[in-house]
Amino acid sequence: MTYDPLTEARALALPSRESMLQRAPSVKRFWDTNTHLLTEAWRAWETSEESPNFEPDTSLLDPKLREAVEQAWLDPTKEVAVQDLWEEVSAGVYQAQFFDPERLADLREYLEAVADAGIPTRPPYGIALNRHGAMLDPRSEGYLAAPAFQAFYRQVMDQYMRPIARLLFPDVMGYDSQTFGFSIQYQVGIDTSLQPHTDASAATLNINMNLPDESFAGSEVDFYDRVSGEVKRITFKPGTAMLHRGNIPHAAHPITSGTRSNMVLWLYGDRMQIPVAGQHIEQVDAKLRWTIPADEADKFAPF
Repeated sequence: MTYDPLTEARALALPSRESMLQRAPSVKRFWDTNTHLLTEAWRAWETSEESPNFEPDTSLLDPKLREAVEQAWLDPTKEVAVQDLWEEVSAGVYQAQFFDPERLADLREYLEAVADAGIPTRPPYGIALNRHGAMLDPRSEGYLAAPAFQAFYRQVMDQYMRPIARLLFPDVMGYDSQTFGFSIQYQVGIDTSLQPHTDASAATLNINMNLPDESFAGSEVDFYDRVSGEVKRITFKPGTAMLHRGNIPHAAHPITSGTRSNMVLWLYGDRMQIPVAGQHIEQVDAKLRWTIPADEADKFAPF
């Protein structure tokens, strides 16, 4: 009998939502036992007729950002053009156009095909939100292992998020060798709010994936300035991203209409180390910012 990982993966009985929320030992056993099968299933899906004739790549990103980043990789002294694209909308919180709004439909259609593939994926743990979403990083159980998506994810982390975070937050340098990511959707009647919290990251990139005509109301994000005590309320627009240190307190308001789709990406150091507030910051040459760490990926994941 021919081995068919796609059919076998689709036949798996997922753990219950309750057991996943409780992180029952049986849930970890399920993902650990089926890691190889799920990886092979995603590989098979990607080469099947069911897979969309589209592979996500950096052409999805905002043209100005893409051009500035590409030039900085060629000549790091030109990194100021990247910095100029990021507006500080609250103390230590920067916002920029990340995805090209005209290309978001391509990405969303790809992710819809992924959701319809019937291959089990693990939703994010530890978030008081609905479970519509997926883990994106290979260190996470049940992650989205489609090879084309993983290549895109790695490009975004290595070529964009890490050097930009280093540029805006010099103390991140040395605490950015490890990556983490998930997707999530905020829905009316399910998401009441996300209480004030900080992230277990050195830097967080929160990217909105709503289409230009896909409106929503509510779901604003409050950022708290520890020094002044001020609160800035920020609204996502299609394809925009917010980049901030993980230790900046923030909270999401309830969504009141529509849906908000986001991709959330984190950077941190080996064994989840993050910078200590107030520590001395070493000045580094621009060339060092535009490099990829040689550290191997560890197995530590926040949730």
